[in-house]
Amino acid sequence: MKKSLLALVIIVFCLFFTSCLKNETVQSISETELFSLPYGNFEEQLSISDLNDVGNVRFGIAMQDGFFYIVNGESKKILELNSYGDLLTLFYNEDSQTARLLENSNRPDKSIHHDISYPFDYPGMIAVDSNKNVYTVCSIPWNRQEKSDDGTTLYSHTVLRFARDGSSVDYIGQQGPGGTPFPYIKNIYTTSKDELVVVASSSEGMLVYWFASDGFLKYMIPVITKDAPSAIDKENLSDIFLTIQNVIPDPVSYKLYVQIDYYSTYVDEESKVQSGINYVQTLLYPLNIESGTYEEPVSVPPYEETVVSDYSKLTYRIPYDFLGVTKSGWKFFVVKTEEGFNIEMIQSESQRILRRHFKASHSNIVYDTMYLSQDGILTALYLEEDKARVVWYRTDNLIDAILKN
Repeated sequence: MKKSLLALVIIVFCLFFTSCLKNETVQSISETELFSLPYGNFEEQLSISDLNDVGNVRFGIAMQDGFFYIVNGESKKILELNSYGDLLTLFYNEDSQTARLLENSNRPDKSIHHDISYPFDYPGMIAVDSNKNVYTVCSIPWNRQEKSDDGTTLYSHTVLRFARDGSSVDYIGQQGPGGTPFPYIKNIYTTSKDELVVVASSSEGMLVYWFASDGFLKYMIPVITKDAPSAIDKENLSDIFLTIQNVIPDPVSYKLYVQIDYYSTYVDEESKVQSGINYVQTLLYPLNIESGTYEEPVSVPPYEETVVSDYSKLTYRIPYDFLGVTKSGWKFFVVKTEEGFNIEMIQSESQRILRRHFKASHSNIVYDTMYLSQDGILTALYLEEDKARVVWYRTDNLIDAILKN
């Protein structure tokens, strides 16, 4: 009788322990491959000269209402494709190799081809609004670039804007259409009101330009490092410093989310000499751009990885990269792991945190770039040795299921 009771207790304990482990396990979300594109110089191909030189790879992807937009910087072209990979529209510089190839083409349907007269290069950043207007970052020629009075800032970028049917093409500068160039642009975004937001780097932090739907400047918000919040527990920590890692707009309200990573200096106990830095914490601060005030931050838990070597165990804490915000308020963070990517999704209003893993073979992927839609769909462009693949992860379905429950 005692043995039977003991066995029953053990079984119940094991079931409880197993269920706890399942709750702690980071679940995987499988990718859905939508289509692939070959490499080459023809219109439906992606051009790249050297995949080994990742530093010169200039690609970007955006997704709007199931249509995909890929900017190919090397060939100076932008492709619009459906979810099957069919080419719907092609935009290209009139002085590019693509233009020369199309000039000699005998293909009857050229209505999908639209040439662009601005002689700009494309670094690989792209955004699309609900009207299918396309925005892409451009590097302007050297003879048109400008320097600040103190020589610390180079104004070398602009944003090219064109309609889906190619009927209108112009560029947006700091003041709006035809304005002066921006400093180096980190990324561009569109909101649910079809307003363009440009996030640029400066010597003191970041500069955010928020444009109305007509393209003219509405707000210019400096996000300066020296004015950033330092609200962090400094007890037993000396020489804390911070970096503004990223700034991303809210797609619905006039608010910015500022990711700040905090670090401390590491001093060797024996030599008493500073020998490195330690990552401390990541806080995400909402910044109300109408009042210019920071609101209460959200703590972003780091990715932790444990390494066992020579009978010792070390745990590394790595900050996530801020990816974007959805219309329902979910903040997405990503970090690359040995087996793929870890995604951390935070809903600060409901105090929910979801962690999911995306499997990806980094040995096959030479270059990757991701795009988060306002509905919460994560799209990725993977450049592999023999082809480029477009995949997506339906994290929106996961969020919808949670909201329903």
